[in-house]
Amino acid sequence: MLRDAAASWDTVVIGSGPGGLTAALALARAGQRVLVLEQHYLPGGWTHSFTLEGYRFSPGVHYIGNLQPGGALRRLYESFELGQDLEFYEMNPDGFDHFLIDGEQFDQPKGMNAWVARLKSRFPHESAAIDRYFALLVGINEDVCTCDRLMSFPEVLTVPFRAPRLLRWGFRTLAALLDETIHDPMLRAVLSAQCGNHGLAPSRVSLPLHASMTTHYFDGAFYPRGGAKRIAAAYIKALRRHGGQIRLSSPVTRIVVEHGRAVGVEVANGEMIRADNIVCNADPARTFGQLLGREDCRSELRKLRRTEYSVSSLSIFCGVAMDLEALGLDSGNYWFYRHHDVDRIYREVERSLPPGSVDGLFLTITTLKDPGHAPLGTHAIEMFTFVPYGAFEAWQGTDTGDRQLEYQTLKASIAQRMLNAAEEIIPGLQRNLRFMSIGTPLTNDFYCLTHRGAIYGTAKTPWQVGPFAFSSRGPVANLHMCGASTFSHGVAGATMSGLVAAQHVLGLGSVGELVGPGDGSLRILSSEAARHEYAVTHWPRPDLAPESAPASWH
Repeated sequence: MLRDAAASWDTVVIGSGPGGLTAALALARAGQRVLVLEQHYLPGGWTHSFTLEGYRFSPGVHYIGNLQPGGALRRLYESFELGQDLEFYEMNPDGFDHFLIDGEQFDQPKGMNAWVARLKSRFPHESAAIDRYFALLVGINEDVCTCDRLMSFPEVLTVPFRAPRLLRWGFRTLAALLDETIHDPMLRAVLSAQCGNHGLAPSRVSLPLHASMTTHYFDGAFYPRGGAKRIAAAYIKALRRHGGQIRLSSPVTRIVVEHGRAVGVEVANGEMIRADNIVCNADPARTFGQLLGREDCRSELRKLRRTEYSVSSLSIFCGVAMDLEALGLDSGNYWFYRHHDVDRIYREVERSLPPGSVDGLFLTITTLKDPGHAPLGTHAIEMFTFVPYGAFEAWQGTDTGDRQLEYQTLKASIAQRMLNAAEEIIPGLQRNLRFMSIGTPLTNDFYCLTHRGAIYGTAKTPWQVGPFAFSSRGPVANLHMCGASTFSHGVAGATMSGLVAAQHVLGLGSVGELVGPGDGSLRILSSEAARHEYAVTHWPRPDLAPESAPASWH
């Protein structure tokens, strides 16, 4: 029996990921009464953090770009008054991403020109091709930004004249651009190495999407001080300052539709919450498959049957007692590829589990970005490899304690192969482990309500992005959508999707009307300086010396 309540909210937001929180705060700043409902006991969606055995982990945020002075994301954070509660560490500017490919290491520095110069030094025979590749990449991204500003009538009619590169390349893949410009197999691998940020092979990913992701990091990479949860915390503080509210552990079970209009939501405890508008940050598979009645979203259900979702992942969160800086490691991320056929590596992980060794691995040492993530004398490490959901589907919907030995054996086997690959980056890692926890695609489902463990929402293929993505306008009046399967994925993409949803709720002409000028309030610190300060103010403890005994697996 529903407990109905009078309409007391202008907008209810379902989900507290970066898209939902951005929409909520934008609407609250515009004077609306806003309520956010989050199913998890932690806010933030993929921008949450958790602590195990004294180690802090942030599984969905490993770096963020566009926070340099004048950067679009920095301007949003500052104009939304988040600077007073949010700080970032700048990761190693000489190598925020380290690509280890077939035994050779390539370090991507801050600044496109510096990166181009470094690539030309290593591949002088491809010098002209490198210039052409980056010119096209930047040009395509500029055209994407132009189209975002022109997607209304009659301005949309000028797209052929104002975004000509997008007309040629808009429905092509990264591999198409590489085929036209780059011949050296190792250089192709280096330029494909960040494909882990969308989980698709160069031959499968939308080129405009990849161009936007790559250029996002050209001016450096940053990590939130205190972990990803600080982003959500800053949003929630600002939301409350503007009169908005958030409720945790409040899963929405139904979007209530009356006479073709969304009028509220039903929560798991039976409460009916009415609102003039609903912004849904849930995945389309959940929104159209569970929250809305079939009669309200028939065309979306047909689209959903044709939709391909991104790959899933197996993750390891661990603590290690080693002097990692003495080994030459730093705050940059480490991308490991066993051979230079990066396209094959990504195509294979979508189809099947690794038959032998793990050929692709992402590893990041969060304590070298932010030293407060682990007990003194130890480091917190996160590592990920992509796996197909089908390998774990037999245990879908089961409780952790009910999963058979076969499940435990499977995830332990993959984890061991991941650790073997990680030894290529950190020799001696396994014998110095102090703690380890393993997450599977089912973990993603439980904590983030993903669809089949998909970590990036829908797969970002050419025919599932831009005009072919799920619309930010819902199938019924007063329902608006945001999140990784609408505008784009990642913190920046999801944040923009929230702005678009808020724009539609308020009936504004552009998202620019929601974002003011930056005020310089966001503090950017140096990871290297922070570690030096931490070392000065703390001292090593003998009880945290390295151990040779194997870590327990949780």
